[in-house]
Amino acid sequence: MRRLQGWPSRDKLQLHAISAGQPAEEFIRIASSISRNVDYIHIREHHLIAADIYEMGRILLEKGVPGEQIIINNRVDAAAALGVKGVQLGYHSLPVREVRITFPGLLIGKSVHSIEEAVQAEEDGADYVMYGHCFPTSSKPGMEPRGLSSLEEMTGRLSIPVIALGGISPDNMEQVIRAGASGAAVLSGIFKAVSPEEAAGAYRVALNRGGGRYEESL
Repeated sequence: MRRLQGWPSRDKLQLHAISAGQPAEEFIRIASSISRNVDYIHIREHHLIAADIYEMGRILLEKGVPGEQIIINNRVDAAAALGVKGVQLGYHSLPVREVRITFPGLLIGKSVHSIEEAVQAEEDGADYVMYGHCFPTSSKPGMEPRGLSSLEEMTGRLSIPVIALGGISPDNMEQVIRAGASGAAVLSGIFKAVSPEEAAGAYRVALNRGGGRYEESL
């Protein structure tokens, strides 16, 4: 089992902000404003070609968002070309094992929907898994959430971090952390908020409280 060297312990929980399909200009503006209150910013735009994703990442870097914060979903080629932190792989992506061999320097996350998938991802060399949806969410209408009990079972089985996803708000963040998650991923809760910067700060405070750290956002 492989744990990424330098991944923070549970007293420094991870907040992942994931793009929510807005125009590139709006995404870049919001991402630049929330950078100080999140750990990772995901470019998750499955409908875009690699060149467009690369350009979004290039502008983010140009705007001063650190490469260490940027994760590209699915497009390993764009992540490698940009020299950013990592990639988030899904069921339609390249296999974790092949990406690990070819790009050993990338942080590799894997989106999973079952304990079996998570265990396999860890065995294949993923640095963390992203699991959801934990709570009801408008992005998965009519689909039952997988709930906290399965999240807790998963975190008990893995030695790599589990990032919870789906319907997570500052109000239910503590439940997620108590279930053993090493952090949370948020889409519309940040990127479609009236004030994304304030929303990111609220999530950061809630995440710190869930991990037993009572401090204000930066």
